[in-house]
Amino acid sequence: MTNPREPVLHTIPILSLRPTQMTVGMREVKEKRLRWRQHKAKKQAELLGNHMIPVVLGPGKTHYVIDHHHLARALHDEGVEEVLVTVIADLTMVDRDAFWVVLDSRRWVYPYDAKGERHHYSEIPKTVVGLKDDPFRSLAGELRRVGGYAKDTTPFSEFLWADFLRRRLSRKSVTADFQVAAEKALALAKSNDAIYLPGWCGPAADD
Repeated sequence: MTNPREPVLHTIPILSLRPTQMTVGMREVKEKRLRWRQHKAKKQAELLGNHMIPVVLGPGKTHYVIDHHHLARALHDEGVEEVLVTVIADLTMVDRDAFWVVLDSRRWVYPYDAKGERHHYSEIPKTVVGLKDDPFRSLAGELRRVGGYAKDTTPFSEFLWADFLRRRLSRKSVTADFQVAAEKALALAKSNDAIYLPGWCGPAADD
């Protein structure tokens, strides 16, 4: 008898995946593409087997991505047509009108644009090709990599950090000199202003 807790794996076309967010950090996507190209075919196949895309099965048995949007976009841009997905939840019984509300209640959707403004669910791209660039999402990803904050299980934690940085740095400054912006972001991450954010690891409070 199959253990119901074991993940159910499927291989499906990348373009049939439905995003649950509006943006990605294109700088991060490009870095993933570069790393992908550095591997030979055998290693690439192994990576695909080890990096499954978590999805929720929705009405019409559509696969909705709830994580790894950057990876899915990078693989598509590199010419990969299919990926392995793991079904986290089966919500095929939910009415279409209620589906996005259910996703939202479980924090599986993030309908905010590159300005941090919320939109209707219908404006979320239908494929990973439609994901727009948010430089602050790239900045938040880089900030985590350099130890600005710890990896956290909070859904969309990188976007929360991106929004924090968006309110303190200009988009122009991020796109003009990413490394300088990253240094400023690190200083901001260590401040008490960021204490409420997931994974905050700023300076210890004075005794």
